[in-house]
Amino acid sequence: MFKLFSKDFWDIIARLILRNKIGILVAIIAATVFFSTQWDNMRFSNTEANLLPDDHEVNITYNNFLKIFGEEGNLIILGVKDTTLFTIEKLNAWNKLSESFKKYNEVETVVSIKDLQKLVKDTENEKFSLEPFIKDSVASLQQIEKLQNQLFNQYPFYDNFLFNKQTKTVRTAIYLKKDIVNTPARKNFVLNILENDIETFETTYNLNVRVSGMPYIRTLNSQVIINEINWFVIAALLVTSVIFFFFFRSFRATFISLIVVCIGVMWTLGIIGLFNYEITVLTALIPPLIIVIGIPNCIFLINKYQHEVKLHGNKVKSLQRVITKIGNATLMTNVTTASGFATFILTESTLLKEFGIVASLSILAIFILCLLIIPIIYTFLPHPKDRHLEHLNKRWIGGFVNWMEWMVKQRRIAIYAISVLLLTVSFIGIYQIRISGSLVEDMPKEATFFKDIRFFEEEFNGIMPLEFVVDTKRKKGVMKLSTLKRMNELEDLIIETPELSKPISVVSLVKYSKQAYYNGNPKYYQLPTSQENSFILSYAKNSSSNVDLLNNFVDSTGQYARITTFMKDVGTDKMERIEENLQNKINKVFPKERYNVTMTGKALVFQKGTKYLVKNLAISLSLAILLISLFMAYMFRSARMIIVSLIPNLLPLLVTAGLMGYLGVPIKPSTILVFSIAFGISVDDTIHFLAKYRQELQANNWKIKTSVYGALRETGVSMFYTSIVLFFGFSVFTISSFGGTVALGALVSATLLFAMLSNLLLLPSLLLSLERSIANKEVLRKPPINIIPEEDDADDDFKK
Repeated sequence: MFKLFSKDFWDIIARLILRNKIGILVAIIAATVFFSTQWDNMRFSNTEANLLPDDHEVNITYNNFLKIFGEEGNLIILGVKDTTLFTIEKLNAWNKLSESFKKYNEVETVVSIKDLQKLVKDTENEKFSLEPFIKDSVASLQQIEKLQNQLFNQYPFYDNFLFNKQTKTVRTAIYLKKDIVNTPARKNFVLNILENDIETFETTYNLNVRVSGMPYIRTLNSQVIINEINWFVIAALLVTSVIFFFFFRSFRATFISLIVVCIGVMWTLGIIGLFNYEITVLTALIPPLIIVIGIPNCIFLINKYQHEVKLHGNKVKSLQRVITKIGNATLMTNVTTASGFATFILTESTLLKEFGIVASLSILAIFILCLLIIPIIYTFLPHPKDRHLEHLNKRWIGGFVNWMEWMVKQRRIAIYAISVLLLTVSFIGIYQIRISGSLVEDMPKEATFFKDIRFFEEEFNGIMPLEFVVDTKRKKGVMKLSTLKRMNELEDLIIETPELSKPISVVSLVKYSKQAYYNGNPKYYQLPTSQENSFILSYAKNSSSNVDLLNNFVDSTGQYARITTFMKDVGTDKMERIEENLQNKINKVFPKERYNVTMTGKALVFQKGTKYLVKNLAISLSLAILLISLFMAYMFRSARMIIVSLIPNLLPLLVTAGLMGYLGVPIKPSTILVFSIAFGISVDDTIHFLAKYRQELQANNWKIKTSVYGALRETGVSMFYTSIVLFFGFSVFTISSFGGTVALGALVSATLLFAMLSNLLLLPSLLLSLERSIANKEVLRKPPINIIPEEDDADDDFKK
């Protein structure tokens, strides 16, 4: 039985690959065809990313709300802030546009100024009836002035709902059918109907129509994600292929690498489809990520092949050594990289779990593709030309390697001093990091829909729904005057909170009923007294119109009521203060033995999810460190070597965290991935260096200094090559219009650059300073995992 990491095992793998090349190619083509058939199962997310586990208390509360009142994120808002709207032609056109949306199957109802109705007292029948403000259309300027006076001054029930009386901004509310909000039908309505009708209206009447609301934001946001996937893949292919060609000066080698990573991307998309996962802002990053990680694999394999050919000119022997020597090393580095991503599988977040599964499987898949395709293709090709082998001299980076060696020899104290200084400064920056639970912070700042979000925040205090559910614990308990008064106290606090919009609930309707009972006098827009309550309610009970309005705010049993407000896009810290103030008021006003009052809504769920992810960050990163520490322990059998290997990789993570604090980059779902990804990738350099160091120790009769400098010269070039590819590869994410994706790309790039310098300067310095305590021959002589096989007669060194 051959051990997985033994030389005999890899000799067998090499023979199997080279002797069965046609069958393997057919199998790869068949697998690629199979994965391509799974693309139809891919679907783009029609909902916001839920970062919490299904059984989390916040999710349970939100789902209970949905069971009682249905989908709350079904509102699309149209708005116009233009004084010329209040002319006969334009106001009628605005009302006609709003009315036109009612004919579409996706729309449940539309509420515009034309739909607003006055609640009027019918003394004869002892009931309330509804009369429209605008019966047919506006016919005169006097009629418009009367309408403005009534809406802006006489009926506070509608204030801040469809208009802002200070700025004269007017809105129309479009409520989509709740059963299509989270389906592709919503996308079809928004992109193919809503936007076209609005564009025609804007062109005809020279008015700027603002559009917002969760269904609209989600649709356009997901459309940007779809568009960016293509750009990411193209940019990653372009950047990595240019760098690859710069290193190898070979169109043939570049083209082979592109074939491999393109197949890898096809397999990645197939894996997403196979598991029926949605493409989210996270999973959309995986295809270009596979390109960035796959190209270094190609560099290792092709570079080794060309080096072997230059040594002895035997093509078959060269390809066999590529598999036996580089196969083992690339397997280990890909496994550690995949482990960094796989730690997300252990979190309770479905979003992160799916990302971890697809990313880790895709990384292992790209390793298999590289190991199989590259040697097989080269068996069919002629020997590399002399100009293709010129880069092996590596003269152009000789100065860089000499500088590193000089720093380790002459400036070791300076290296330690700079490391300690960076560590100290980083800890200061870490304490300045904030957590962001914003639903819109990552959205494209230049996008029209993002500017419209800010517009509605300014005019109406936000569009992110925040809901309060009042459970009276008894049927018909909502309409008790004592309950209404308690709800009114809570609403007063909501009104006093600048980040929240004016709430709407059954309390508003009861106040409106009292105003109507007193013939529309606005000073009576208030809750009735206990004496007034009975006869006003008798009027309300006789009014079918009131029952229809009531259904929006109270459930059919009368036990549950909702208070709906909208919040601005605020940070987690501010939201926690608001939540605390509201909760204190709830605890004071609503006795727990009689009421159960909960806060919920999409914005609150997202913010709680972000905070939950921060806790999972520590777990996933700790798991990644633990996994890699166990690997190091198994490979070197030395606790000191574990510490030595972790220090150069943890320092860049701390530096990056410090940078986030100083630059004001918050912890959020996108940037939370930086640390596990960067750690999983950067530790690859450590593994290569220490494996080469062990080999140098044996070759140089356990002379520490000679071995460290030898390993530095040999692996320094490889690290430089791969780090350059990874740096520019991850940099392609900075072309994104999503702030979080830009931050992810920039931070991972910076971390990997720091990691390269740390592994090339700090790691060898530590080995030299601690040479007596870690250079244990029994530990390093025969490791269980032989990363780099011993050199044989035809191979003088492992050079990449």
